[in-house]
Amino acid sequence: MKLLNSLLLVAFVCLTIYSSWNGRVHAEDDIEVDESSAPKVDEDIGKSREGSRTDDEVVQREEEQIKLDGLSVAEMKELRESSKQEFVAEVNRMMKLIINSLYKNKEIFLRELISNASDALDKIRFMSLTDKDVLGETEELSIRIKSDKENRMLHITDTGIGMTKDDMIKYLGTIAKSQTSEFLTKFQEAQASDNKQSMSDLIGQFGVGFYSAFLVADKVIVTSKNNQDEQYIWESDSSSFTVVQDPRGNTLGRGTTVSLHLKEEAREYLEEHKLREIITKYSQFINFNIYLWASKSVSEEVPVEDEEAAATATPKTDDDDASVEEAKDEKPKTKTVNKTVWDWELMNSAKPIWQRKPAEVTDEEYVEFYKSFTKDSQDPLVHTHFVAEGEVTFKSILYVPKVAPSDLFQNYNKKTDSIKLYVRRVFISETVDDLLPKYLSFVRGVVDSDDLPLNVSRETLQQNKLLKVIKKKLVRKILDMVKKMSEADFELFHKEYSTNVKLGVIEDSTNRVRLAKLLRFGSSAEDKTTTSLEKYVERMKEKQEFIYFIAGTDRDELEKSPFVERLLAKGYEVLYLTDPIDEYCMQSLPEFDGKRFQNVAKDGLNIDKSKQAEERLKELEKSYEPLINWIKDGPLKDKVENVKISTRLVKTPMALVANQFGYSGNMERITRAQAYQKSGGDSASQYYFGQKKILEVNPGHPLVKELLRRAESDSSDSQAKQMVELMFESATLRSGYELRDTAGFADRIEHMLRSALNVPLDEKVDEMPDFEEESEKEPADEQEVSAEEDKTDQTAEVCINH
Repeated sequence: MKLLNSLLLVAFVCLTIYSSWNGRVHAEDDIEVDESSAPKVDEDIGKSREGSRTDDEVVQREEEQIKLDGLSVAEMKELRESSKQEFVAEVNRMMKLIINSLYKNKEIFLRELISNASDALDKIRFMSLTDKDVLGETEELSIRIKSDKENRMLHITDTGIGMTKDDMIKYLGTIAKSQTSEFLTKFQEAQASDNKQSMSDLIGQFGVGFYSAFLVADKVIVTSKNNQDEQYIWESDSSSFTVVQDPRGNTLGRGTTVSLHLKEEAREYLEEHKLREIITKYSQFINFNIYLWASKSVSEEVPVEDEEAAATATPKTDDDDASVEEAKDEKPKTKTVNKTVWDWELMNSAKPIWQRKPAEVTDEEYVEFYKSFTKDSQDPLVHTHFVAEGEVTFKSILYVPKVAPSDLFQNYNKKTDSIKLYVRRVFISETVDDLLPKYLSFVRGVVDSDDLPLNVSRETLQQNKLLKVIKKKLVRKILDMVKKMSEADFELFHKEYSTNVKLGVIEDSTNRVRLAKLLRFGSSAEDKTTTSLEKYVERMKEKQEFIYFIAGTDRDELEKSPFVERLLAKGYEVLYLTDPIDEYCMQSLPEFDGKRFQNVAKDGLNIDKSKQAEERLKELEKSYEPLINWIKDGPLKDKVENVKISTRLVKTPMALVANQFGYSGNMERITRAQAYQKSGGDSASQYYFGQKKILEVNPGHPLVKELLRRAESDSSDSQAKQMVELMFESATLRSGYELRDTAGFADRIEHMLRSALNVPLDEKVDEMPDFEEESEKEPADEQEVSAEEDKTDQTAEVCINH
């Protein structure tokens, strides 16, 4: 009982204390406080306004700058915070890869976004084929690009199919998850049995291409309206995203607007000229119209202001009263001013004519298209337009310019931009080396494939196998195009590109026979024109086994060459090769139409194979054996490999020929003239240069007969030795080789001239006397003038001192 009384006492005391404390709090609440006189704590204490901004503040300021038409900053902030979602971990890692590693060139982002917009337009266009109502009031299918420099925003708007809220979450929130791919698959499955219309020009992989926007943007906002849903806004900073219903309602009608808040270092992509350049380069052949919000300067007549008119008016006179009535009928004064007008400008007026059938394209359209993408002022020489089908399907237009580029061979081993590669009319590259061999680098054109495999960034091709197939077909089409040229056009082609064809013979073993039919050379059967190998074979003699040719610097020299004397005398046709590359070309072309080639400047030429000719040759070799042995073992022991009786010479006493695998005089000259080679030549060149040649003597020449007589009578005849050396050096020059001992050759020529003119061989040359240099003396009149000038100077000095 006592315990219970104690507990009640404690409870009573606690209640009393609580009641008194609560009453004091209410009393304090009733007291009015003067807030103006109360001290305040500065909210910015310890925080600098400029120098110590936190990262959160910077981000906040940047977010406040991002705004869309019709939405305030507060509304944008509320939308961000209302429905924020994080990317999954795999997507986050892939995002970093895309932004930092996947794309080599930042400007690719615009190509990708335009391609995605084209996909969306393609989808709504295909759907409208069966249901016209899907277009609604927005029947125009176009893409519009507008930059906002003030807010650092770039907007790309299309009137395509648009996206629902679920589409945004599903496809924009997932990397490489292609709505287009799913649409294409379902559409093809649905129409496989009844409709064979191709759907292959829908570009897939929407996700990867879309996220290339983060190469240049720190924020991406997508506003989209699909016919099946309300208008929604998707926003992301590459780490998280939000999807909310647009409070502005339906402002697009249908379609999508991608708005990029560009990074500070990407401001150049807001410039009109840069956008124009990228669109023209990558997307000028997109099927749908692309408009750019661009400015232009226009002249306009405006009325002159009253103050300006008063300032320029002349004072009034009495005569002006008489013309008051006439002045009433005069037009108001105007002036011309230049105004800057902004409007939508069409950027892709040039349409991809390769997508049309060749029969539907006129020659004028082909020429106009060629000039538009090559910037060439002249018409092309010839063109071909075709569709290749098989392992890979592609469409192409190829042109041969009328004039070869001036730097065609200076840049022969460099990457060229001759062929532009498109995939579904989207430009991919112009430096694909595997599309054409180097010798056809002068050909200009486009190649467009719908199923060409690309890497994930669509900047490079994935499979070399398909490139080889395309290359093979392109080369065949080009060679067929050249083959079908008229005679006049082919003459122009040969003048500009004959060296390229010969390079092709050397480099392209697969098409060597086709290229050989395009070769043209000078011929002994044609005085002013060139001839083909086919015509040469048609004119060959009945039992002729070889196609004879000789190489040199010009035709006149070759016609007088000792190597062709007997061939021409017997009526054989000889080809004259005057280009430096010709002999290399023939080395790579072993035969044509079953006929082998024979360089008449080399050993092995056998013109007459009859038994009588063989017996006659054996008799000559036996009778001239003393001379041959005397030359080989005597004067020319270290200079020639062998000495033979010639069957090719008619008027020339001697000629120097190379063996079958040695250098002719022309080849040796070309090799020595190479600028880019090791000092002194490499080992291979030195080997060929050091090879001894074969000396052929003409047994019917009087000088050779005289040498035989002297060799038989006196093998130590010094005059005969000098005569042989001089004839050998003359043969060296006639055969196209360089003399090694030019001073000795000149001495022997002088010795011969002294003997012919009866000038004593030991008579010395009168030397010019040496005169001592004398010091120059001034003429007397110059000395007098100088003395007078001295006197004048002295007089002037006296006057000044005085």
